[in-house]
Amino acid sequence: MGGISSCCSQQTPAPMESFAVSALGYGAASLTTLSLFPQAVKTVRSGDTSAISLRMYGLFTLGILAWAAYGLLKADGPVIIANLVTLVPATVVLERKLRALLEGREPWGRGPRGKG
Repeated sequence: MGGISSCCSQQTPAPMESFAVSALGYGAASLTTLSLFPQAVKTVRSGDTSAISLRMYGLFTLGILAWAAYGLLKADGPVIIANLVTLVPATVVLERKLRALLEGREPWGRGPRGKG
């Protein structure tokens, strides 16, 4: 007899399937994480954060923290590692943006030249 408990019970994945799924997770996490480093390096080198959205990086950084917490609670390696590593460049960019605003090098506007 079927029933809810038998149709929805989780089966332990085969070792190869588990490896393939983990490899996919780590690969995707690596690509996403690496994509942030060029912006962080450019921001550090140029010191220019005028085109960077404070709201976007603030929300993004909070989201990364939330995903890292989720990964820790679920004991999900790819999620934990990707988000802890991603936190580094995101925090660097956010800190530079906040510093530029607090030091008066940029106006507290809605974006570049007060737009958007």
